[in-house]
Parts: sequence; structure tokens; C-alpha cells
Amino acid sequence: MTPAFQWLVSGVELPSLDYQQLEQWIARVASALSRQVHSLNYIFCSDDKILSVNREFLQHDYYTDVITFDNCMGMMLRGDIFISLDTVRSNAVLVGTDYDTELRRVIIHGVLHLCGINDKGPGERKIMERHENDALAVLASMCH
Repeated sequence: MTPAFQWLVSGVELPSLDYQQLEQWIARVASALSRQVHSLNYIFCSDDKILSVNREFLQHDYYTDVITFDNCMGMMLRGDIFISLDTVRSNAVLVGTDYDTELRRVIIHGVLHLCGINDKGPGERKIMERHENDALAVLASMCH
């Protein structure tokens, strides 16, 4: 089965990325965690849109960089991943990295959630960061 990816926008322009490479990377990271990509919908949006999604579906009244909706079936990854490009840009400045690196980190962050990795409980944030860094290293190796 060929994984199905959709790269959508809501109120923003589609980021200039190598989507074919991203799809191969995401599939590789999922496979390393014993998962297979079935269908992932990425929705790039503004802060206003992600705030409205956060309020409507999660009853959270704050901005965030990514919201992942999990529709997985067993080991098959299926989901919708909303990414606020506004927050990604401001977070990149806050953590002292470039926008493209931060965007890729957020793109894989949603996939890692679908693979069962959490970041809210005690010690979970460090585990998530380790997985993000490992995934970014895989992407870097694919580029060379």
C-alpha cells in the first residue's frame, strides 16, 4: 500500500519544501517505530485558525504550533495534523533555530504523537525531544 499524504493550507501559503523527500522521511521514521503510514493530512494554517481549532475541538484557549488528530488503526498511521506557521516562525526565534528546521521538527512531532510518543507527562518532553532529534538526523542523512 502506498502511503497517502495531503499537504493543505488554510489562510496561508504552502511552505516551499521538498514534499516527496518529507514523505519518504516520515515513512522511514514511522517504520523505525514499527508503524506504517496509511494517510496523513497536513494542514498549514495561521495562528487564528489553530486557535479556533484548539478552542472547538480541545476546549483549549491558547495558540500552539501543532495539533494532531489521531485516527490510527492499529499500526497504521492515519490522522490530521494542523500546523500554525505563525507559531512555528515565532518559536524558531525563541529557541534560536531557523524556520525550516523548526517546521520540520513540528512536522515530525505530529507523526511521533501518532506513533504513541507523548510530551505532557513527567519526563515525556525529553523523550519526545530525543525522538525529534533522531528523526531530524535521519532527514539530514537523506540529504547527503
